[in-house]
Amino acid sequence: MSDAVEVRTLEQLRRGLRIATLLVAVAIVFGLGLSAMLRRLDVYEPALAQVAAFAVLGAVLAAEFVLLVRRRSWGAPRLAVIAVVLAASALSYATLPDGRTSTAVDWIFGAANWVGVVVLLDRPLRSSAVFLLAHEFTALVHLLVFDEPSREALARFATGSVSVVGFPLCVAVVATILHGLSAAAAASHRQIEEARVAEAVAAESHRRRQRRFAELSATTIPLLKGLADGSLRPEDPAVQRRCAIEAARMRRLFAEADTVQNPLLHELRHCADVADRKGVTVELDARGQWPAPPLAVRRDLTEAVLTTLATADSRARVTVVGSADLVSVSVVADCGEVDLPSPAAPGVQVETLKTDDMVWMEARWQPTRQLMNR
Repeated sequence: MSDAVEVRTLEQLRRGLRIATLLVAVAIVFGLGLSAMLRRLDVYEPALAQVAAFAVLGAVLAAEFVLLVRRRSWGAPRLAVIAVVLAASALSYATLPDGRTSTAVDWIFGAANWVGVVVLLDRPLRSSAVFLLAHEFTALVHLLVFDEPSREALARFATGSVSVVGFPLCVAVVATILHGLSAAAAASHRQIEEARVAEAVAAESHRRRQRRFAELSATTIPLLKGLADGSLRPEDPAVQRRCAIEAARMRRLFAEADTVQNPLLHELRHCADVADRKGVTVELDARGQWPAPPLAVRRDLTEAVLTTLATADSRARVTVVGSADLVSVSVVADCGEVDLPSPAAPGVQVETLKTDDMVWMEARWQPTRQLMNR
């Protein structure tokens, strides 16, 4: 929470600096610049060029105001806007009287610099520095070509350049620092969120492992302990049968963690794989479409199948038939007597029929009735 607050605070500071820079530019352009131009409008040749240059700067500041209200930046048109500002500066100098560079008549010398920095405020520092140098170079060319570059004129130009370049550049430096702090805070916030997500994933994985261990502890752990201490003999057919059943349950347990479109069929295939590995021919047939049963329901539906397949001698057939109202899982196999626990999930019914060496078992689930009972 504190990291998000830090990021928002830095963004607010950057926006506040942008607003303050716009206000300074508006005050200089419309306050000092406009008044200086209007008082000496008769000395420009032609005066319309100065009015056009001022209109360009005013339009750029108006566009910046609209972007601020909409909380947007200049984006792709930024370079074109900077080119227009420099063109307005060149136009103003083209109609400036000789010998008036960096004087009170040269109103654009201290106005266009702020307009350019307003446009480039969210860009790297070098962008503002290059623009200010280009603006300075325009004035210097006019001074050297059209004015008499006397010692006094050069000193006046150098003195004026300190504020024309220095003050906007300081604002650009502050904006760069805030931008760097915002980027660092945002990166830190992302890293902290990634760490939190990783911790949550690790905690969830640990809970799943604990849950799986608890599910196996009732049947699998006693079997392993019996094999380890010698109380159960591996050559005993009953022990082999139990091992096959527990292996099928473990395969089903691992399959439950997979993300698939039809989890019931996915888990049944894993149950059939255990029988297939010991040479039992297994046929799996699925018909119809049905809603995905909850985990507890799927375990009851697959319990009869995995127990029968794990103890089948040579062949087995699994049939899944489903619809919106009924899901049926049945298995026919040549196996011995099968003992199943009672279904734990509501709405699941299991039927068993044994004839000679064949066993038929069916587990049914009615999703509509279960939802109505809820």
